[in-house]
Amino acid sequence: MPRIARPDIIRPQRLWAALLAATLLNLPLGSVYSFSVFLRPIELDLAIPRSALSLVFGMATVGFTVGSVGAAFLYRLAPAAVLVFAAAAWAAMGIGVAAMASGMAQLLLGYGVAFGTGGGVAYILLQQGVNLLLRRRQGLVNGYIVSLYPLGAMIATPVFHWCNENFGWRTTLAGLAVVLVVFGAVAAWLVHHGGARLAAPAGSAPVVPARLGLTFVKLAATFFLAASAGLMVLSQAREIVAAYGGAVALAVGATTGITAAIALARVSGGWLVDRFAVPHVMCSAHGLALGGAVLLTAYPAPVTAVLGLGMVGMGYGFISGSTAGSIALYWPVADFGRVAGRTYIAWCAAAVGLPVLAGYLFDLTQGYAAAVVIAGAGNLAGMAVALSLPRKDSR
Repeated sequence: MPRIARPDIIRPQRLWAALLAATLLNLPLGSVYSFSVFLRPIELDLAIPRSALSLVFGMATVGFTVGSVGAAFLYRLAPAAVLVFAAAAWAAMGIGVAAMASGMAQLLLGYGVAFGTGGGVAYILLQQGVNLLLRRRQGLVNGYIVSLYPLGAMIATPVFHWCNENFGWRTTLAGLAVVLVVFGAVAAWLVHHGGARLAAPAGSAPVVPARLGLTFVKLAATFFLAASAGLMVLSQAREIVAAYGGAVALAVGATTGITAAIALARVSGGWLVDRFAVPHVMCSAHGLALGGAVLLTAYPAPVTAVLGLGMVGMGYGFISGSTAGSIALYWPVADFGRVAGRTYIAWCAAAVGLPVLAGYLFDLTQGYAAAVVIAGAGNLAGMAVALSLPRKDSR
């Protein structure tokens, strides 16, 4: 009787290829955190107020969340490589629509809906593929993956600023669309070459989804409170520094440095939960962010704005990395993408909350002092919630 080929089982599995694919595609997708660079040029060109433009970033995070939750339903529809390229192409199409925008509708549809959903799907597909190949150091590796978004923003911010100044924001977005298509194609090939899969092979015993329970609620709440402050910083860092009297060069440099610090904190947050109790890591991270809010409130100045925003951003970074690592510790590996996608609902709620409110408060007061106080109060509450998390699997 002839043997039946089982390519989904015998294909060589190369973790390095899956990690490289995640790196190449998540870097340009992470430029969503550089949205603050587009606020002023779009505001001047299209006469759209700051609060409305903040809604575009909020819609992108809604799209990201919808994509990340929906990604788990796509695992068996097509090979992983096909799904990854399709998500990248969809995101690129959205950026192309935004580059031709003449008003809010196109910005919301292109940048918010299409770019956001494509990024969310690609992010979870790549992270799920990596986790099914992991055997150890889950916290460190997942911390690295979630660090790629702010790292991409660190690279994109000065490049976008230069391109905006020399060629205009439409050219900048068009260039990003090209990068997404090219990197998406390379990432798809690497996913295929690495033998990454998204679900158990066909014919294997079905995996019963794990119950989320109270631990998930606490983890999501801790993440939400950190993300509220952190996303306000990431989405509007340049303008916040400028509002405190910082020059343009300082504001752009601070935005780049803060995103770099957040990227490092995300890797470190994942590494820390491999070694220390989750509640202690997360409580300390919220404490760091609270310290930044207190510093900026007590001593408002350009230098303290950079330092305080950096502390808030790093606190969020530690929480983001430790959240990804905690998911790998609390739930089975095959459930990683499903749980992570649902965790980003909290991230989405944070993104359409304080960042949008901060833009509204700026329009009213021409400052960010009230938004910083609100962020600090959220970090204080986050410390209490974090301490209630279990030290290990307690679903």
